[in-house]
Amino acid sequence: MKHLTAKKLKLVMNLWPPFWGSGIKVLELDDEWNYAKIRLRKYWFNRNYVNTHYGGALFSMTDPFYMLLLLHKLGRDYVVWDKKAEIKFIKPGRKDVFAEFKLTEQDLLDINLQLKEQDVIEPVFEVDILDEDGLLIAKVWKTIHIAKKQASK
Repeated sequence: MKHLTAKKLKLVMNLWPPFWGSGIKVLELDDEWNYAKIRLRKYWFNRNYVNTHYGGALFSMTDPFYMLLLLHKLGRDYVVWDKKAEIKFIKPGRKDVFAEFKLTEQDLLDINLQLKEQDVIEPVFEVDILDEDGLLIAKVWKTIHIAKKQASK
């Protein structure tokens, strides 16, 4: 994982057919793996019957980012997986929408302290999906499974 730079991963993700074909774009991916900003454009092909954002696209735009940030921050000694996700739709999305993913120093400190005491933890991160006017469109909760890798025998 460490050999892949944030800049390269951003490029790959923006060319990845599930994102590209859904109108999802990685706008920012911090070189320190602390932050990502994603945009979902509203096009004719990703709207629903009532001309608002398709819920699956809103959910997809949040899918891998906390897992990716944590994989790079924690390193090869840990298994990091998306475990569970939940979405709550607040308002119809009628414009481009954005999601930001942030790992704070406190988040990392808490995770590292818990991993000293436990082999497996499952922190939950909350993500707001906002439209271009800053209106809350949806909330997403991502549960991330983090486990110490077992030493080879």
